[in-house]
Formats: sequence, structure tokens, C-alpha cells
Amino acid sequence: MNQMLKKVKDVSGGCCVTIVFNTHRTLPDNEKDPLVLKNLIKEATNRLPQECNRQVAQVIAGKLDALAAIIDHRHNLESLAIFVNEEIEEYMRLPIAVEDRVSIGNSFATRDIIRALYRDKEYYVLVLSRDKARLIEAFNDKVVQEVEGNFPVENIFLHPRQRAEAAIGNRQTNLQQEFFNIVDKQLVEVVKQNPWPVLICTERSNYSQYLKVADRKEIIIGHLEGNRMEEKAHHIIEAAWPIVLQIRKDNISARAQELETAAGAGKLLTDINDIWRAVNHGRGKTLFVQQGYFQPARLVDGTIELVSDGQSDRTGVIDDIIDDIIDINMQYGGDSVFLSEDELKNYQGLVLTTRY
Repeated sequence: MNQMLKKVKDVSGGCCVTIVFNTHRTLPDNEKDPLVLKNLIKEATNRLPQECNRQVAQVIAGKLDALAAIIDHRHNLESLAIFVNEEIEEYMRLPIAVEDRVSIGNSFATRDIIRALYRDKEYYVLVLSRDKARLIEAFNDKVVQEVEGNFPVENIFLHPRQRAEAAIGNRQTNLQQEFFNIVDKQLVEVVKQNPWPVLICTERSNYSQYLKVADRKEIIIGHLEGNRMEEKAHHIIEAAWPIVLQIRKDNISARAQELETAAGAGKLLTDINDIWRAVNHGRGKTLFVQQGYFQPARLVDGTIELVSDGQSDRTGVIDDIIDDIIDINMQYGGDSVFLSEDELKNYQGLVLTTRY
């Protein structure tokens, strides 16, 4: 998901069409989604001749129709984003609600999507029993997908011919740990591709046994107790989400304390140009951003000049300099924490703690 967004975010120039709209996961509601898309494509097609020359408009209109024809709406999530220009035709399903809209300009409209994905992170729930393991990818309180390929994992040590041997106390424990070790190795392979935290759903005794063999304990954030192996994925995530949400709240509160520590050590920056220079030199550690804070700006000789929202579509204006700061800081290994207006009331929506 993030790789595609990165690809389209960096496109500049030409005629770029972005269509984003809310979709539905289940029947019969998702049967309406193709019509909504058709109407949005019609709106884009009608606007294209005013935004670019006729030949380019025809090419892009054709690509929009072709892309719409291959989308299987039975697999929709909360929303769909489409990105089309002369070179690119991409779509992606998103686990977030959006504002239905068509955007046509010299870049793709990604800032709301990217910001939502920075703020609200995905996670995994490893559903574990003594004879099977499932892995569910979730975003907030929604299921993204049940991971396939590496999962599910079956416990071959509990096949009938091994049960007699497995019934012997110590051997049973060893076989169980061997199975958990296999599950853990599969989990680590998945996490290498998308390094999201993991909540383990299992009985308490299994949880403690699993932790003994886990290679990367730092990715495990907590435990949902109980055997839910036969439950549907969305029921499991409904039970997991309150635990994940509380863990996030606790983590954010702890991260907010970093501001006081950094201020005392002289490692706190609040001026946007000081922050800009610091992240570009790799000095940024944690960027604290007020939720919903966007800022159009112009770069003049390496200095940020803020502009009003009404000027955000003018030539040479970056529609959101905050996104650029977040992105550059992350490239150097920094991270971002989104806080409420109340939590950042002593700052102007943006503050950076530095490494040195």
C-alpha cells in the first residue's frame, strides 16, 4: 500500500487524475459501487478537456474506462483510490473513509490518504491454538485481509500417527514448542514485508509458551485471551481493537513526555524553518504533528514561505509542506506522532525533537 502511494505521490507534471470514493465490503451495498465510479469517471472525462489538450484527455479517459472494467468490487474495503495520467494507471483499496471527489492537476491528490495512513497504523492479529495458526491484517477496527501463503499453519506434529508420542509429557511440550517456532518463523517472514505490530490471540498458557520461542519479541504488543480459531476474522478484530486502541493511547501518552525531556536537553525545535533544516540534515528524531494540520507553502532559496489555503493551487506552491517534512524525516529514520490540538496547545501544530 505505502509503496504505491509513494510512487504516485512523487509524480509531478502532466495531467494527473485522482478519483477517491467510499466503497462497501459486502453485498448488496457493494453492487452500487460500480455506478458511483462510473459517475465519477464521467465527471473527470467532462473536466479533462479544460485541464489538458484534447489528445491527452482522450488517452486518460480511455485509461479510466479500462481500469474501471477490471476492478472487482466484491473485494472492496472502505474506499477506493484511482490514479491515472499518460504513464500511470493504478488503483488501490483503502481501509479508511474518504471524501468522494475527483481531482485533476499536475500531481496526484494523495495528502489526505497518506496522512490517514501515517496516523492510523495497520497491525496483525496472530490467532494461535495448539494445532493451527491464522494471521489477520487489520486497520483500526477493520479487517484488511486474512494473510495467505505463509498462513494458515497446521500443526503436523498432532496428526493421528504422532498423537501417541505427543501424549508423553516432555515430548508433548517439545513438539508444541516446535510448532510455535515454525509459526513464529512464518510470522517473521510476513513482518519483513510489512513491519506492523502483532497482537496474539490465544489461551494464556499458549501465549507464555509462544513468547519463549519468539525471535522478535519487540513486535508483539499484547495478548487477546481465548481460543477464537473458529471465529470469523471480523469478530476477532472487533475483540482485538479495544486492546490495540488502548495500547496506542498509552504509547502516545508516553511519547508526549518526550517533549519535556527534549526541551530540558535543548533538543526541541518549534520554528518551521528550523525544523525543515533539521530534517533535511538527518537530525530529526520525532516529529509531533497536530491532527488535521495542513500547511501550503512555497520554497524560496531553501526557506519555507507559508501561504494561505486560497493560494495552494498556484504554480510553485507545495499544497502541504507538513507532508514533505514528515516524509523527509522518515527517510532519515525519524518517526511521526499525531497528537490532538489540546496535547500540542503550547506549540503551533508542529514540533520536532532532535537527535543532537
